[in-house]
Amino acid sequence: MATPYARHPEHLGHVVFITAAAAIGGFLFGYDSSVINGAVVGIQRHFQVGPVEIGFVVAIALLGSALGAWAGGGLADRWGRTRSMQVAALLFTVSSIGQMLPFAIWDLAVWRVMAGFAIGMASVLGPAYIAEVAPPAYRGRLGSFQQLAIVLGIAVSQLVNYVIVRLAGGAVNNHLWLLQAWQWMLGACAVPALLYLVFALNIPESPRYLVMSGRSRRAREVLAEVEGEHVDLDARLSEIQHVLRTQRVPGMKDLRGRALGLLPIVWAGIVLSAFQQLCGINVIFYYSSVLWQSVGINQSDSLLISFSSSIINIVGTFIAIALVDKIGRRPLLMIGSAGMAISLGTAAWAFSAARVAGGTVSLPDPQGPVALVAANVFVLFFALSWGVVVWVLLGEMFPNRIRAAALGVAAGAQWVANWAITVSFPALAEWNLPLTYAGYAFFALVSFLFVARWIRETKGRKLEEMG
Repeated sequence: MATPYARHPEHLGHVVFITAAAAIGGFLFGYDSSVINGAVVGIQRHFQVGPVEIGFVVAIALLGSALGAWAGGGLADRWGRTRSMQVAALLFTVSSIGQMLPFAIWDLAVWRVMAGFAIGMASVLGPAYIAEVAPPAYRGRLGSFQQLAIVLGIAVSQLVNYVIVRLAGGAVNNHLWLLQAWQWMLGACAVPALLYLVFALNIPESPRYLVMSGRSRRAREVLAEVEGEHVDLDARLSEIQHVLRTQRVPGMKDLRGRALGLLPIVWAGIVLSAFQQLCGINVIFYYSSVLWQSVGINQSDSLLISFSSSIINIVGTFIAIALVDKIGRRPLLMIGSAGMAISLGTAAWAFSAARVAGGTVSLPDPQGPVALVAANVFVLFFALSWGVVVWVLLGEMFPNRIRAAALGVAAGAQWVANWAITVSFPALAEWNLPLTYAGYAFFALVSFLFVARWIRETKGRKLEEMG
C-alpha cells in the first residue's frame, strides 16, 4: 500500500529541503568542532605555548558548547527555533573571523568560547526543529540529517585543512596571502555560517512552536506545507493544541523529579549523551593528526589520514540513515556499542607495542597497521550507531512539554563529557596510551548494558505519544 508521501512526493521534497537547511547548523557544529585538529600545531608554535595551554584552548570551546546547549533550549522556546538559528549563525560568523585574527592565546580562547556557544546552540536547535517538522514515518531518517551534516562538516574541515596546508607549502605555520595557514583554517568557517544565516531567514517556523506562541493559523499553514493537505490538518492541530494547551514555556523546574532531582527520562537523555562522548570518539577528530604524527607520519599526510577517517564517518552515517527507521534505535545503538568495544580494545593492544627512540614514538608491524585499521573500524561503528541515533533520540524521547529544555540539558551534559575527554586525553596519553584506549573500550561496553536496560524504542511513534 502506498504511503501518503508516495502519493504526494512534493510535500516530502519540501520537508527534506527545510530539514537539510536546518541541518546546516550541524555542518557548522562538525566543521567548527574539528577544524582545530589541523590548527593545533600551528597555534602552539605561533604563540610558543606548551601542551597545557594548547589543551586548554582546544577544550575551552567545549565549555562554551555546554553553555550554548543549556541556553539553546530556553532560547528556542522564547525566540522560536528559526530566530535562534539566526543568532547562532551570526555567532558562528563573528567567532570565525575572531579566531582567524587573534593577537594572543587568551584572545583566541575567548573567540573559541563564542564559537563553542554557537556549536552548543546548533546541537539543540537542529534536532528539536527537525523532529517537530518531520512526519513520524520519516522522522528517523530526517533526524539523521543532523548527524550527516555533522560528519560532512568534519570531513570538509579536514579536506580544507589539507588543501590550505598544501597551498602553504606543507606546513601550518607557513604564510599564505599575509596570514599563516592555521589562521585560514579557522577563518574558513565564516562561509558556511553566512549560508546558514540565509537559510535560517527563509525556512518556516516549527508548527509546535507556533501553536505554543498562539499562532495557530500559521501553524496550520506550515502543517499543510510539511504534511500535505491530504492529512486531516484540523485533527493534527487539535492534537498538538491538546498537548500544549495548559502548558507554558518549560524551564529547569519542569525537569525536576524524585530521581536525584530530575525526571527519569531526563536522566536517561543525560546518560545517553555522556556515553556518546565517553567512548572517546572526539579524540579521533580533535587529536588524530597529532596522534599519527607521533607514530612517524608527516604533518601533511596525517591530515590526509584524518580526512580518510572522516570519509568512513560519512559512510557509517549513510548506513545508519538507511537502517534507523527499519531496525529501530535500540538495536543500532547496541550493535555500535559492541563494535566500538572490540575495536577500541584492539587499538589498546596495538598501542601497547609503542616504542620510543630518540624522542620519536613508533609502532612496529603489525601493530602499526592494526592501530590504524582499529581506529577506523571504531569510527565506522560509532557513525552507524551512536553518532546518528543519539541525536535522533534526543529529538524524540522527551514529552512535548519539556522537549526543548530537556534536550538542552542533555546536550549540555554531552558537551561537558566531551570537554572532560578532550582536556584529559593529552595527559592520559602521555601517562599510558594503551590504558586510555582500554578505558574508552570499557565505557563502550557499559553503554551496551545501559541501552539494553534503560532506553525505550521510539521508532514510528508520534511526538505527542512520548511521555
